[in-house]
Order: sequence, then structure tokens, then C-alpha cells
Amino acid sequence: MIFKHEQFMKKNKKVILAMSGGVDSSVSAWFLLKKKYHVEGLFMKNWEEDDTKEYCAARKDLEDARHVCKTLGIYLHVINFSTEYWEKVFIKFVKEYKKGNTPNPDILCNQEIKFKVFFKFAIEILKADYIATGHYAIIKKINLNYYLFRAMDVNKDQSYFLYTLKQDVMSKILFPLAKKKKVEIRKIAKKINLCVFKKKDSTGICFIPPQKFSIFLSRYIPISIGKILTMSSEHIGFHIGFSYYTIGQRKGLKIGGQKNKGVFPWYVVKKDIFKNIIFVVQGKGNPYLLSFGILVKKINWIDKINLLNNIYCTVQIRYRQIAVPCIVIFLKNRLLTKILFYKPLLSVTIGQSAVFYQNKKCIGGGVIKSIFPYLP
Repeated sequence: MIFKHEQFMKKNKKVILAMSGGVDSSVSAWFLLKKKYHVEGLFMKNWEEDDTKEYCAARKDLEDARHVCKTLGIYLHVINFSTEYWEKVFIKFVKEYKKGNTPNPDILCNQEIKFKVFFKFAIEILKADYIATGHYAIIKKINLNYYLFRAMDVNKDQSYFLYTLKQDVMSKILFPLAKKKKVEIRKIAKKINLCVFKKKDSTGICFIPPQKFSIFLSRYIPISIGKILTMSSEHIGFHIGFSYYTIGQRKGLKIGGQKNKGVFPWYVVKKDIFKNIIFVVQGKGNPYLLSFGILVKKINWIDKINLLNNIYCTVQIRYRQIAVPCIVIFLKNRLLTKILFYKPLLSVTIGQSAVFYQNKKCIGGGVIKSIFPYLP
């Protein structure tokens, strides 16, 4: 099925759509065409090393993007941003892991690549009026300002990844899937004969399957055998390096513990990066895994915030986690902000993002620098 839209090219606004080769961006293109935009796709190649089936599916994704664009009758630009990704995202990503933190590369990729590098290229070089992506989120203009809201599909909402957006960029972003359900998107893709209608969603860092992450990471951070200790300093096993584990992690510890056999699983609770020691506790709800607050750095406020007054809102500390009530306390130095939870939270992780909401509106977010443990 070919969609002819050439007659609208001159008189309609030009949109450059980030095409990933997935179902979301593909159906986004169809929605934009239906609204009479002049649409062109842009496929970003963000990873250069070992572009093989083992780690990176870029070749298959590009093939799918080309097939979709041909079906829809739109032009596809193919641009290599791998140098920018390496310098602005991946180096920072590895640096944080070496510190023992657990960064979120998807947020950093949105901030540095999609809504800076791609945005600038689309607007300045390709002379687009707007850019578009397949994100599930809503941007609203109220009076003279732009605001970010959760998507209609709560299960797919991606506003958590978008808290770094700035006003000037938000004015030129279109999210065609803002008020759509994922199940509807797949049905549409099948109905209009898009080859990607059954394609799985990408997860985690875009080019690495989760089950192969440790193997991939070992190429940049050497294996360093260390002890696994309980909180009472009992030595119960060995690990391959503190960088390979995150707070709250259960799988991959190889120290036993199966709930169905009456032995509670072990969880990573903290790390001593100087001695290369990982501390573990048993039981998912163990008090040692709880935190009653955090310090947050690098906050971007989408809303205009009075930094003299505390804010009562909700905070989400990882993707797809329920946002919980909190109080935001502004410290005198303005470099850090204290967040206190109304109820202690499990497995808060340094390096992840804390994103703030008032009802469905995302008001901003920042990176977790440290936690206030429930037990010392």
C-alpha cells in the first residue's frame, strides 16, 4: 500500500521523524501523513563498534525503516551520529559504571542525541518545521509555555525519559502517539501492511540485549574478583567486580537462595568500591534495602519553580515504577536538592533519575547522587 502525499509537500509543514525501524515510529509516520504534514524519516546510526547480530541490530532496524518508508512513500535520511553518541553518551555511561553507579543511558541519549544533535540537524540542516519521535508522552502549550504530561497509555508512558526537555525544543516536537494505546498501534501497523507490526519493543540500552550486558561491559571495564559479604561481614561468595551489580539486584549473584525451597533470595544492598566488596541481604523487603530520602543533582525544571519554597509532589525513581508522594527541599547551595519520601522506598539506586510529577504533569527531574538509608 503506497500513500501518496506529494500534493501536500509545498503547502504543509515539514516534519523530520526519528525512524528506529520499530512499530512506534513507523505508525507515527502514518499518523503524521494523515494530518497532511510533509514527512521525511531519519534513521540515526548511533553505534559503530561490532555492528553485528550479537549486540547491535542496527542493520536489521535500518532495513525495516527503509521498508516502512517505501510502503508509506516517504524519503528516509540515514545519518551516522555514532561519534556524538560515543562522546556525549557512552563515555559518560562507562564512567558512571566505573564509579559503582547505575546510569540511565536512555535519558542521556534523549538529552544529548535525540533532542540536541538530531534536533539541530533536522531544524538547521534539513529545514524542518518540527521533529517527531515515537515516544509515548504529551506536550501541551498553555498560554506561552510548554508542559510535559504522561501519555494516555499509562503502561507505555515515557515521560520519565523526557524530563530534560527545554522550552525552545518542546515548541518544535510532535509526539503522534501521545493519546494512543500500544495495542492500537500494532493493529494499525498490521492493517496498513507494515512489516514491523510484530516486532518486539527495544529494551534498556538500545544496542545491547539485557542477557548479554555483562559480557558487553567487560570489554570496557575489566573483571575484578571481590568478596560478597552479608551486613554482618560474613563472607558468602565472590563477584566479578562492583561495576557489574546494581542495588536491589537478585539474579547473577550465584550464592543460592530460592524462595520456593524456603531459602530467601539474596539482594545487593550496598557496595564498597574502594575495597571492591558487595554487601547483600536476604528477602525482597529487607529493611536494609529501604531508603527514606535522596539527594538529587542536575535537576531540570520544566515548570517555573520557586526555589525558595518546598514542593509537595510525587517522585518516580525508575521507569514503570509508581510515583510516590514526597517533599522537595531546596538546599542553600542550590547544587543539590533533598527529597524525602512519605514512606520508605525499596532499592533506590545512585545514578538513576528521580522524576517529579504533579498529577499527570511532569515538572522536572534529576540524577540521584546519594540516598538516606532506612538502616545505617
